[in-house]
Amino acid sequence: MHNMKILVRVLFLCLISHFVVGQSIEKQFQKVLDSVYKKNTDATGIMIHVESPDNHISWTSAVGVSNKDTNALLHKNQTVLIASNTKTYVATAILKLVENKKLQLNQSIRVLLNSEIAEGFSSSGYDLNGITIKHLLSHTSGINDYVTDDYFEFVKENPKYQWTRTEQINKSIQLGKPYAKAGAEFKYGDINYVLLTEIIENITKQPFYTAIRELINYNRVRLNNTWFINLEKQPEIANSLVHQYSNKHYWDSYNLNPLWDLYGGGGLVSTTKEMALFFQALFEGRIIKDKQLVKEMHSYVLPKEESNYCLGLRNISFGDYEAYYHGGFWGTDVMYLPEINTSIAVVTLEKDKRNTISPILSKKVLSILKRNFVNK
Repeated sequence: MHNMKILVRVLFLCLISHFVVGQSIEKQFQKVLDSVYKKNTDATGIMIHVESPDNHISWTSAVGVSNKDTNALLHKNQTVLIASNTKTYVATAILKLVENKKLQLNQSIRVLLNSEIAEGFSSSGYDLNGITIKHLLSHTSGINDYVTDDYFEFVKENPKYQWTRTEQINKSIQLGKPYAKAGAEFKYGDINYVLLTEIIENITKQPFYTAIRELINYNRVRLNNTWFINLEKQPEIANSLVHQYSNKHYWDSYNLNPLWDLYGGGGLVSTTKEMALFFQALFEGRIIKDKQLVKEMHSYVLPKEESNYCLGLRNISFGDYEAYYHGGFWGTDVMYLPEINTSIAVVTLEKDKRNTISPILSKKVLSILKRNFVNK
């Protein structure tokens, strides 16, 4: 009985110790966030989530305002357009179909596309028999992207235009012959992921956004505030969508029809916490069970010197760590660091400031983790 009391007391003290350390770490995180924002108030607002389960850390915070016109304070649980971070979700859904034996990575896309689209690409000089699912996932398909300077100019002049996926695909077809042979060269392009959502629909016989929700199983991995804007109903529990800005383009996200970036290249709305939770679930093997498939997702397709883009994300060096990363147009960044089983998501509301803020903030957070946990 005496030994049992000692054991209970030790366990209690350990729990208290973890709690105190956690509180201390969160104060350090907040101090760093406040400091970065103080030096970059033109960022409008900064949001962050750190998910480090081995260290019992799940911390979300935000500073700044969510709307420059009203100066409404930014809340840490507000939702954001995650733009090209959507690609990782699309890639995950495709790999889940591969795991379920519905697709193969090296399968030709010719028979997977609608006949009209296939004929259109063929008439422009594409050999669709030589382009595979893997080529689309890794942006090595050789297909010209419709997102050009002219496209941005059109969006600027016609912010409420009702884009369709077919229209965007046809714009790529109209750009003419391939820029390279499939598999030979990396060139980032939304068209690859727009075609992947077309393929998801043709395989599952469901709208791509419904299929992605089911394949990833949003409920199981706690993505309760994640949805495709305009295509799915906003969850009742979701907080308001922030305003996201681009000074370069003189854009406020609220003034643009989301259809310009909706059909797989972008389109998802989420929170910083759920962006990080998704990466945790993915790389902890809770979505795709096949470890080899998960490994393939972060393995280089071309030599590292030519491209660090893998299948739906980049494999990068970040400080002393390897990281699996993706970013999005509206200032969204998320990465997973396998060595310390930690995910960090950062959103900079003034997108043109993200290249300054996101790496600095993430490195300072990692320094705190390293100082308190990794080196002990």
